[in-house]
Amino acid sequence: MPPQLLFDLSQIDLNTEPLFTRDSIEKHNPQRYEFEQLDGILWYDKPKYLILGYKDITEDEFWIRGHIPERPLMPGVMMVEAAAQLSSFFVKEIYELTGFIGFAGIDYAKFRAPVSPGKRLYLLGHITKFKRRKYTCAVQGIIDGTMVFETAISGLNV
Repeated sequence: MPPQLLFDLSQIDLNTEPLFTRDSIEKHNPQRYEFEQLDGILWYDKPKYLILGYKDITEDEFWIRGHIPERPLMPGVMMVEAAAQLSSFFVKEIYELTGFIGFAGIDYAKFRAPVSPGKRLYLLGHITKFKRRKYTCAVQGIIDGTMVFETAISGLNV
């Protein structure tokens, strides 16, 4: 059985316009082209260290052709990359860190269901440890109300 969600999604209007679009995200996250894995931020709660973003999984993803032909599945490493981009945007925009946020580690990752094109992957994040130089963020991926992955990653402000 999957763990409880990091926060209650029913309290958030998922159909609202994003607070931050890809243009805003690009001001903080250096990934471009096929490595942009974060399309928007819908909500955040700064005092509670919570954030909700999303990635729209399209038919044009670079991994479609080869992972897995005839049944495209989003690679787990790309889910973790989406989580890392959510957390780095959060600490740079909301907590006003400057400099480059480097990927410092994966504390754990569990993949619970396949992710395929044509879906919106919601990314629920919670900063669990935060210092100016290093942070850890728990992230859950949700599609159609189902948890598809969970991870905890660390970032380093360099």
